[in-house]
Amino acid sequence: MAGLPRALFWRRLDTAGAEQAMAGDRSGLKAKGTMVAATPVPFTARYELVTDDAWASVRCEVTAEGAGFLRSVRLERAAGRWRVTATEQGNLDATLLAAGHPRADQPGCEDPGKLHAALDVDLSYSPLTNTLPIRRLGLLDAPVGTSRTVDVAWILLPSLEVLESNQTYRVIGDHQLRFTSGSFSADLDVDEQGYVTRYPGLAERA
Repeated sequence: MAGLPRALFWRRLDTAGAEQAMAGDRSGLKAKGTMVAATPVPFTARYELVTDDAWASVRCEVTAEGAGFLRSVRLERAAGRWRVTATEQGNLDATLLAAGHPRADQPGCEDPGKLHAALDVDLSYSPLTNTLPIRRLGLLDAPVGTSRTVDVAWILLPSLEVLESNQTYRVIGDHQLRFTSGSFSADLDVDEQGYVTRYPGLAERA
């Protein structure tokens, strides 16, 4: 992925942290990025993400590293099925418990079949991955009131557990969308290409 033409940078609003991504989007999306955050324990995450020409995700690889642990997960979608592989070194649980947090589940997904309906991945705390359904569903050009619900493969950080999740995007204004997942809701501001410029309570573009 050398020489990707677009550079994006977000600073976290909820904790000390940031995300920097390099992206190319002339034919689908190819992206790689790095995230750093101070909570729930200090960690660094690095990822690579590839979609097809229609912006449906086909591969996502993530590593998360902090004091005493290193985890990785790889998701690949082909012929309508997801394959998920994961590795772990060290002991994330010990780091979490020492910081007063509950234990983490294992990285990856016990039953990738539960992800069968997902065409997008959602990496926790990453505004970049909100762009995937926005572009895939053509929501930038959709009229106000348009609403679409999607199934995603949700990658938790720093555990890298992969869960199925149901999310809704509703067009509420010019380059504004309301993101809803369960009881959580946030009104996102995006630019002309669908990249998030402000995610209230989480991140904003520098």
